[in-house]
Amino acid sequence: MTKLAPIDLRSDTVTRPDEQMSAAMAAAEVGDDVLDHDPTMRALEERVAKLLGTAAALWVPSGSMGNLISLMLHLQRGDRFLAPHGSHVLAYEFGSAAWLAGGMPQPLEWNAGPGRPTPETVRGHGESSYDTLRTTLLCLENTHNSAGGAVTPPHEHAQLAAAARDSGLRIHLDGARIWNASVALGLPPAALTVGADSVQACLSKGLGAPVGSVVAGGEDFITEARRVRRMLGGGVRQGGVLAAAGLVALDRIDALAADHDNARLLAEGLAEHGWSVTAPQTNIVLAAVPDVALTLQRLAAIGVQAVSMSGQIRFVTHRDVSSADIKEALRRIEEARL
Repeated sequence: MTKLAPIDLRSDTVTRPDEQMSAAMAAAEVGDDVLDHDPTMRALEERVAKLLGTAAALWVPSGSMGNLISLMLHLQRGDRFLAPHGSHVLAYEFGSAAWLAGGMPQPLEWNAGPGRPTPETVRGHGESSYDTLRTTLLCLENTHNSAGGAVTPPHEHAQLAAAARDSGLRIHLDGARIWNASVALGLPPAALTVGADSVQACLSKGLGAPVGSVVAGGEDFITEARRVRRMLGGGVRQGGVLAAAGLVALDRIDALAADHDNARLLAEGLAEHGWSVTAPQTNIVLAAVPDVALTLQRLAAIGVQAVSMSGQIRFVTHRDVSSADIKEALRRIEEARL
């Protein structure tokens, strides 16, 4: 029996650099970023800061490190921080927010929509007194991964930011997929970061860079973030090789629209085959099935790769998967009667 070529829908992190990106990496102007601030890294950071509407930015090896650095700077040990239920900082960063940043996490219910609390919920949890936990930070996530790539529109972000300010809270935005939110809403990324004290955005997801994220914020914040990055072992030397990939990636933000189209194509096809799916807003499709483990096993047998998330099957479309690949995946699923 001929083995079917895999169609990898596990994540948008599985993309590989194409020839253009590889050539840019090979030709990058480099220096020692720890000693002299690598010139290509500087160019990337300045461009990202402008895109996100902040004074400065810092390249970091991963989004998890970017979130961790931000929490370490915003929290004192024992401080409580708020984040929507299922947020990456709560569920997928191995407890580093508590272990290394010293924060006490408080999940917030999604009572305003997928991945989003109401401003009233934020205000209610933001109050502190002598004998309660001191609450100092609200973490938001746009798009929200475990809510199926759900987008927070700017007016709701503004309301949540205002509620946080009213409660004396700082705001960190995990914008790992903020580029997807920007394209879905037809707005510049800076329109989605208003009021945030810090922002983390990923270059190695839908944009296709092989590694790297950025943390953005004020000049003083980024100065301290650079120090903490080195404390965590994230200082790089000839970082321009990686920054060059990030610069190419930033030229491809608009191309994310194709991933969103493919996610809708996949969701519609699955629904036609009787699957219970939520219409995707961006590039993540969640499907509810009776037995997640068995379904993943059967998908793997036909060369369609996916993962479990929030008790469902998660499919993620990305630049290395075409509409033809999505149609082929649906054909295999139909043929296997999944």
